[in-house]
Order: sequence, then C-alpha cells, then structure tokens
Amino acid sequence: MRTLGIDTSNYATSLAVYDSAGGAPVMLKRFLPVKQGGLGLRQSDAVFHHTAAIPQLLEELKQKTNLEELSAVGVSTKPRPAEGSYMPCFLVGQAIAAAISATAGIPMIETTHQQGHVAAALYAAGGDLYDTRSLVFHISGGTTDLLLVDRLQVLRTVGHSTDLYAGQAVDRLGVRLGFAFPAGAQLSELAATCSEKLDPKVSVKGTNCSLSGLQNQCERLLAEGYAPAYVARYCLTAVAKTAYLMLRAALAEEPGLPCVCAGGVMSSELIRDYVTQRMPGVRFVPGLYSSDNAAGVAIIAAREMEKRNG
Repeated sequence: MRTLGIDTSNYATSLAVYDSAGGAPVMLKRFLPVKQGGLGLRQSDAVFHHTAAIPQLLEELKQKTNLEELSAVGVSTKPRPAEGSYMPCFLVGQAIAAAISATAGIPMIETTHQQGHVAAALYAAGGDLYDTRSLVFHISGGTTDLLLVDRLQVLRTVGHSTDLYAGQAVDRLGVRLGFAFPAGAQLSELAATCSEKLDPKVSVKGTNCSLSGLQNQCERLLAEGYAPAYVARYCLTAVAKTAYLMLRAALAEEPGLPCVCAGGVMSSELIRDYVTQRMPGVRFVPGLYSSDNAAGVAIIAAREMEKRNG
C-alpha cells in the first residue's frame, strides 16, 4: 500500500510517500518565506507560496520514489478535526490532491493537519500505539492541545492554552531577538548556551494553561538587561514546566495512558530533557516527525485504504 500525503499548513509545504510494506516515509518539505521581522504570513501569501512550491516538490519527489503505483492520495483539508476549523492555505493541497485523484483514478482521503501530526508522532514513537488509546501533546505555532487519541482518531481535547499558543510565545521572542520566523530552532540553540537553573512562574490550572503572561515576562527580563540566552532559556523552561504540569494533571484523570509529545515546539532538546527527567515514560519523537510534515497524512490514507480493503 503506497500512498501520497500532502499538507499545506501556514508554515510549510510538505509531501510524503508512505509504503505500508516497510521502510521510512520519503518526505520533502519547504518552509514558506517570511520577511525578516515578520511573525507569519497573510493567508493570500501562503496560498501563493504553496501553489508555487507543490509542482517543484512533486518533481523532486519523483526523483526519490515511484509515484506511478499509488493506492491513494491523502490530504489535510483544515487545521484540526473541529467544527469551524478553517484556513485557506489548506485549499491548495486539497485542490492538488483532488486533481491527482481524478487523473490517477485513486481515492482521495481527507484528514486534518492536527491528525497528521498525531499519526506521524505515533509512527515515530514506534507505531505500537496505533490501535490503542494514548495522550498526544501537540504544541506548535498554532496549537497547544493535549489530546486523547484512540486509533489515530482525536476523541477530545483534554487540555489547552486559554490564550497564547506556546509556539507563538517562542516565535515572538525569537523574532524580537532578531531570528527569522519560525524561530524555535534558533531560540533553542541560544538557550543551550545558558547553563543557569531556572524555575519560571507559570500559569497552569488542571490540564489547562495560560501563556500570555510568558510573553510579558520575557519582555520584562529583556528590558531589565538580562542576556538574550538567559531569556531564551527562561522561555523554553517555562513551556517545558507548563507541559509537564499539564501532563501530570491529565495522567491523574487518565492513569496509565502512554504519552507522546509532538509539534514543532516539542523538538526542543531543553523541553524534552525537562519533561523526561520528571516523567521518564513520556515519548518525544525526532524533529523530522514532530514539526510540520506530510508523513502522518500519508499514513492515515494507507490505514484508511487497508480498512476499505478489509
């Protein structure tokens, strides 16, 4: 079962081919260009860049793997599996997938960006969680959601941020310090140059959090003359502490469930070390499968085709 996955998020154009017979997915990704000092893109610009990138990425993909024997094409058509969830940038992937489906005579399997993240994370965590219940913490520029997942389906949101997303706090600080957007990787590198042990103040109530105060704290530290590396470490440690406390509260409600952390922010080594030192059983997946990618979308398409074929 070979499937093509397409994901056109607000950050990257991603393609992947997954073969259920074995082997790692073949993945390609291109970040959308953001002007220096910018904190994202207008949707009209994102649509333009996705439209320009996909033909080039398809040509590159053809050089890496066979696109002639696909069983289905999977595509993310909206940010998350919730009523009213919508972003125009996903229409680009949907249109391309529909064209491939019609011309190749193969089914088009629709899913969401968030479900793609979940599937990619569970794959990278070992694939043994596909057919069971688990907690997946999805933290990125567009979400800070602790999800109860069963058989790749998001059952409900167990916890979330009531205001600012963790990725927004990270990116805003990174851009404030002169890094290009998205700034998570650069901020993590800077934070690693500071060795101080920090215990930031965070706002967590049960499985929910508030992160708007973190941005204010970081601005105050910079205004008071603290070194950028210190503030970067403070920011990421605050995100890590928040994630840990939310996971701890969720496991008190759902004891024994395996936990997987996904999303671009969770690629941070500092966050991973903070959480796993306190909760050794939590699985963090490699950045390749944690940040935006189309591998999970292709995996969902393959599993759907397997169900249809009995």
